[in-house]
Formats: sequence, C-alpha cells, structure tokens
Amino acid sequence: MISARTVDRLSRILALIPFVLERHGADVQEVLERFDYTEAQLARDLDTVFVCGLPGYGPGDLMEAYIDEDEVIIDAAEYFTRAPRLTPAEALGLLAAGMTAIEMGAASKALSSAVAKLSAVVVPDAGQSLSVSVGEGSEQATALREAAAGHRVVRITYRSVGREETTTREIEPWSVFTTLGRWYVTGRCRLVDDQRTFRIDRIKDLEPLDELFEPPDELPEPRVSYTPSPEDVTCVIDLSPAARWVLDYYPVEVLRESSRSIRIRFSSPDTEVPARLLLRLGHDARLVEGAEVAERTRQLGELLLARYPSS
Repeated sequence: MISARTVDRLSRILALIPFVLERHGADVQEVLERFDYTEAQLARDLDTVFVCGLPGYGPGDLMEAYIDEDEVIIDAAEYFTRAPRLTPAEALGLLAAGMTAIEMGAASKALSSAVAKLSAVVVPDAGQSLSVSVGEGSEQATALREAAAGHRVVRITYRSVGREETTTREIEPWSVFTTLGRWYVTGRCRLVDDQRTFRIDRIKDLEPLDELFEPPDELPEPRVSYTPSPEDVTCVIDLSPAARWVLDYYPVEVLRESSRSIRIRFSSPDTEVPARLLLRLGHDARLVEGAEVAERTRQLGELLLARYPSS
C-alpha cells in the first residue's frame, strides 16, 4: 500500500515541475513558501527529479533539476508544460471530488469557480442531472466542526461500534470529515490518552466545554482505521484483478493471490459494508463464504431493483 506521505510528496513534485518550467526558473524563497518546503525537502525532491525522465533513461532522457544560487532550475522537461488530457472517467471523478468539497462547505471561492467551469465542459446540464450528497452532517457535525476550529474540548456520550458499549469521554476534536457515506470526527480522546476517530451518528450527547486545547503542530490525515474484533461479521470474497484497489481501501486479510483472482477475508461490525461493496463491484467480486452477507446483499439488490425497475 502506498503511504499518504509518499502520495503527498509525489503530488507536490508534480505541482512543482510545471510551476518552475512556466517561469523558466523560480526564486528559492518563493518555492519554499508556495509549496511549504524546507530547504532540505526541496533539495531532496530536486535530486529525485534529476534521476527521472523518459524511457531509455540515458543522459539525454533525464530531467535537469538543481538550485543555482537563489534560483530553482528545472530543464529538459518540456512535456510537463502541456497538461495531459483527462479521460472522461478522470474528468467526472475530478468534478465529483470538487462537488463533494462544496457540499461539505469546505470549498474555497477558487475551487467553486473551477468546479463551475469544469462542469460546463464535462456535464453542461449538471445542475439538473448531477448531484453529490455526503449525507446529513447533522447539528452535531456542525458543533464539532466549530469546536475544532475554536480548539474547544467537547464532552461526548458515545456508543462503540465494535463493543456495543456506551461511554462518556472528553475529546479534543481536530477535524470533521466524511467518507463512505458517514461523518466522523478525529482527535485526541482523553479517556485513552490517544488519537481516536468517532462516527458522529454514534454520538448520543455532545457538550462543548469552556476549556481550550492546543492542537498538534501537524495534524494527521483524517481517516477511518479499523481493528477487527471477535464479534465482527466475516466473509470470504474472490476479487478480480480490476478490484485490487479494495486491498488499499479496506482492512482485509489476503488469503491467496494469483494472476486471475485475489481471495480475501473481510471483517466488519455489520453486514452493510461488505454487502454494499459486493453490489458496487458487480462481476469483479464473488462471495465465497458468509451467509449473513449474502442475505443482506440480496435484500439491497431487491431494494435497488424496486427503485430502478427495468423498462
């Protein structure tokens, strides 16, 4: 699995190269400030660019990247000056991501403007035919977002997903986010004195306190982590190579793997997650074991057919 740090570094390098090329060199201090670099990080990334280039990888195929006094120089990389064309799937995915940020209220004016321009090209009638919903954020999500922005401690009564127990705890909320159709808050839980992520719809009561907290200098990426428990529903699924991405997005156990299929054991607190995944994957997945998951998949399939009957 590719780490988030590697993805962030690659994204920054891919943004740096066209930025410097467009200016035929860029001031070192401007680059440090614009891309949030330290001098050591910038030097390391330029060293990486220096050994990259076109296939063949001879001296004439590699890019040049270095610092000349107070200027960043990148050369022999003209193919980065012209942005590649997006495929229809890439353009729609980019549009959906932008619309999701707008729906969450996390979009800047620049992003909203970019989404409007992209929408006009990709889906001219998007206002009538395309919508993105991230579910109900609820008043609790709003309260937690305000507490995170104000660095205010919050007392919550929380019903655990795995152990099905209810506890009262104080948390220092860092960020509120949504993924896979649910809203979460991540931060430091004082009950366990460690970082935790809580599903907001599992919070029964919420009380912002007068106490303030000091957030970490560098907030970790908000994400949902999951540790299987003995009470989980488990199933065994065969994936086609096209569904290999599941291994990167879900906490699964790989039982066996070949060039034709990947067999995994999937654990979840309930049947909803694997059932929805199976419907999403269609012919790229086959349920091998798991009667409860099979039954829930059948129920969801019938609901979909009832909502969208064939003509």
